[in-house]
Amino acid sequence: MVRLTRSITRSAAARASVVTVLVLAGMAALAAVAGATEPRPWQLGLQPSATPVHERLATMHDELLVVISLITVFVLGLLLYVMILVVIAIPSFKLIYYMDRVPNADMTIKVTAHQWYWSYEYPDQAGLSFDSNLIQDKDLKPGQKRLLDVDNPLVVPVGATIRVLVTGTDVIHSWFVPSFGVQEYAIIGRLNETWMQVEHEGTYYGECNQICGVNHAFMPIAVKAVSKPEFEKWLGEAKKKFAVAPSPGIEAGATLVAAAAAGKAQPADQEPAGNR
Repeated sequence: MVRLTRSITRSAAARASVVTVLVLAGMAALAAVAGATEPRPWQLGLQPSATPVHERLATMHDELLVVISLITVFVLGLLLYVMILVVIAIPSFKLIYYMDRVPNADMTIKVTAHQWYWSYEYPDQAGLSFDSNLIQDKDLKPGQKRLLDVDNPLVVPVGATIRVLVTGTDVIHSWFVPSFGVQEYAIIGRLNETWMQVEHEGTYYGECNQICGVNHAFMPIAVKAVSKPEFEKWLGEAKKKFAVAPSPGIEAGATLVAAAAAGKAQPADQEPAGNR
């Protein structure tokens, strides 16, 4: 009996020890879970979920975080795009100002557009002016370019700063020479202004690039850039070639006016012969 009693006592003590260990382990686990739900320094994200509701909240939070991150990246990309536009705009405005502001010019040329030819005038050269027309196919000479060469090209000196005044007499035209980077609209009743400075000798071609009627394609521009001595020589020849001779009617009228001015004035009290 004594041995049986001792055995039962030992079994009960062992069981009690096991239960005690399990209770202490459970309390430690609960303590660990309670500690995990507390906010911690420099914590990122939400606290661990302890309920199904919080699990769904955490899932939605993570999904929205991805969406918001993508939106943030997109907005930053737009801001970067705007900064790129600003960087481009600054030199663009400087270039527009450089193109639009005419520096102190050495000479002035007036360009007048008609349907479908150009008139050029040199106001600084006693009003020297002439018309520039397309050379027809049947009149082309060897080496001349079809639809580009003209009978009287505009001649300018190399290195000179040239003010160009552009106007029109009918519909809207556009004086455009690609190699010069010059394009100016020719509008009736309006005088537009641009400038150019040709740095190399040669012949440069352009076109009217504003649709101006049925012969719009037959309105070329030819500009011949020459050295200053050659330009002075051309000026002397052009003034003779394009000199406008007074018409006989004008000469007769001038003669009559001169004769009347040279004649004796009649007395104030003398009646004209035709009224006697």
